[in-house]
Amino acid sequence: MNRSILGQVQKLIVSTQSQLAPSRSIHASAVCLKTSSGKYKITPKRDRPLTYEMANPPYQIATRKAWNSWNCANLQDGLRPCQTVVEDMFIRKFITGTFHSLVCSEVIIKRQFNHIRIAFLMRRGIAPNKVYFLIGYTEELLSSWMQCPITLEIQTIAKQEDTIFKYI
Repeated sequence: MNRSILGQVQKLIVSTQSQLAPSRSIHASAVCLKTSSGKYKITPKRDRPLTYEMANPPYQIATRKAWNSWNCANLQDGLRPCQTVVEDMFIRKFITGTFHSLVCSEVIIKRQFNHIRIAFLMRRGIAPNKVYFLIGYTEELLSSWMQCPITLEIQTIAKQEDTIFKYI
């Protein structure tokens, strides 16, 4: 009797294994279009506004946007790349929080040896003396936190629509 139960169990195991066994077949996926990554889709009415930074595709960063991507962290005794990324994220969040609803472009961070330069476009919306206070406040706090000199390079524009480079 034990042999009959054991035989039935073996048959059951073999049948389930044959059902669960993967079949040998070819799986094909769609072609990866490397030239379409990082590009914005064209809308039917061509009413999506793009800034200059958004209009340039990723493969042209080295030619058209090289000055926006200076980074000296890979030099000897420099910062580790992960530390640079965290610091850049902190700087961008601090700038957008300090100049709340005034920043109209990307915050560009240029690291040159022991000096950090931060550039962005700002909308004219508050009095000049408040802007000078915010600039000094930001430079002083970031300099003490980052332990290096920091310079803000701000250009003002009249309205947000002045940053539009083209419509797609």
